[in-house]
Amino acid sequence: MQKLISTFCSLTVAFSGLVVAATVQAQGTPLPVELLPLGKDIGLTQGQTVTPAYEGWYENEDGTIALSFGYYNRNTEEVLDIPLSHANHFMGVPEGQTNQPTHFETGRHWGVFTVNIPADSEDQVVWHLENQGKTFHVPANRSNDYVIDAIVGDANDNFPPEVRFSEGGPMGHGPGGITAGPVQATTGEPLSIDVWVNDDGKASGIAAMFMAGSGFTPPTDLTWFKHQGPGEVEFSEPNVKVPVEGGQASTEATFSEAGDYMLRLRVNEFTGPVMSGHSQCCWTNSFIKVNVSK
Repeated sequence: MQKLISTFCSLTVAFSGLVVAATVQAQGTPLPVELLPLGKDIGLTQGQTVTPAYEGWYENEDGTIALSFGYYNRNTEEVLDIPLSHANHFMGVPEGQTNQPTHFETGRHWGVFTVNIPADSEDQVVWHLENQGKTFHVPANRSNDYVIDAIVGDANDNFPPEVRFSEGGPMGHGPGGITAGPVQATTGEPLSIDVWVNDDGKASGIAAMFMAGSGFTPPTDLTWFKHQGPGEVEFSEPNVKVPVEGGQASTEATFSEAGDYMLRLRVNEFTGPVMSGHSQCCWTNSFIKVNVSK
């Protein structure tokens, strides 16, 4: 099993390099944000910018449009916090109807959240982000070139994992996922959070080729993040694996300061989000709001 996984990792690195090269040659446009230098490329671990990234759009089951966004923190060590303010806001969307992060981990993070708009909206939606003395605007492009198969299944009929915050409760899937809460917590006291996850067990791209005939069925990976909030959040189980056929997972979140928080759970298939790239077929976000008192 270890040999299979090692072989897959090697193939993944090689394949990723080919994809990057093909992308640069084919597009004939400025480099995608994920190809811009990381801090390690120029010998810096901090002081570099966080850039907003627009991933694409898809239609929700209710007919509204979901605009998917991520970000790229080029630092290799510095994590930035940019509160909701003039330095971190959306234009073209009513105030209070977005859930962009205020906490930015290092590296490239795909499809972190969505902004939902009416299907007939003609307003230009723009994420405005200021940091490290620079200002960035990333607009949402509604052209067909930016349609993503986030919840309708990709070419392999692969659907994203399903997530629930209660057994048999409302389900979320894809970058928009599901949002629960608010729930109540107290500083310094662990808050127990349970989730129920299941997946179709299918894969995409090179992962599908690797799995074919191998008999290997990888588990689903769950990763917790602080998404918004004034203080630090410590997770007892920041990373958990659940069998693809489904199961329950739990973690305890402990908060250092009082205030309003939002936590994000990313549920990855074997392929994503790094290998799934533009399609965003292969992972699901879920969010939980927490009101923390002293």
